[in-house]
Amino acid sequence: MKRVDVAYVLLFDKHDRDVLMVKNIGVGSSYYTLPGGAVEKGETLEEAAIREVKEETGLEVQIDGIFTVSEAFFKERGHHTILFTFHGKIIGGEINISYPEEIEEITWMPAEVAEKYIHLISGFEGLVKRKNRVPYILRDADR
Repeated sequence: MKRVDVAYVLLFDKHDRDVLMVKNIGVGSSYYTLPGGAVEKGETLEEAAIREVKEETGLEVQIDGIFTVSEAFFKERGHHTILFTFHGKIIGGEINISYPEEIEEITWMPAEVAEKYIHLISGFEGLVKRKNRVPYILRDADR
């Protein structure tokens, strides 16, 4: 199986209530996720997260720690995926769908609704609203 790293960003509105979600156009049906995507070769997780949010939503963000790290096996794709979800803060830009062939909608969703699309396992209800985070540390060892 091929290892694939994915970086997502959890963004709250200015009232700290709603979470920004994108509706991706899927093969069978559309589905909601946080803005994010695959990390490209030579890119840090943080760089990928910032780039993906800009590409998918038009917004400029800064990263503020890690929300969750999870992993999944997508056998049909042959991928072993590690999913890094960052906390982020919007620092500029305007919401805009740059890739209408990939993104159907960008919407603000109540945190408790968005949580259902973030694939948290049972027992972690309410985690989104608690806003726990751990630091993201880039060790620049001869990058």
